Amino acid sequence: MKNKSRVYWVEPFIFMFFGLLHIHRIWGLIDRAGYADFWLSLMEGKGWFYFVLMGIMAALCVSGIVLFIKNRGHNYWWRWFYIFGGGYVIFDLFAIYVELDIWKKLLSAMFDTSAPYWNILWGGFITLGLVSFGIGISLIIKRVRMKNNQG
Repeated sequence: MKNKSRVYWVEPFIFMFFGLLHIHRIWGLIDRAGYADFWLSLMEGKGWFYFVLMGIMAALCVSGIVLFIKNRGHNYWWRWFYIFGGGYVIFDLFAIYVELDIWKKLLSAMFDTSAPYWNILWGGFITLGLVSFGIGISLIIKRVRMKNNQG
């Protein structure tokens, strides 16, 4: 572990934020129409809440990517999520913002409340959220242990 970098204070929050963002999709399993209406109107309306949420997401993704690059050669396994997940999220935010036609069609299919794959799709996101949140908790523990071992 000597050649590994430290766990930065923002890392648990990256995973916990995205974990909660995905876990909230339980709402979609309980109330398909309400969930789909909320998110579709948020993405189409692009009001202040949209920009605050998207700004937070983008800032956390960029922070993770910067940490990955800063610690190249000394990264932990979870930092690969910053490159692949963060890169995907930044692309997703861009595609939604510029209203990329193919992305609009994909989102329309994802939010089709009559789709037979609805529970599998959103259940997968919820599972991803649980894993992400769990990684965030484990990083808090790891960070506390590292600090305790230093002094």
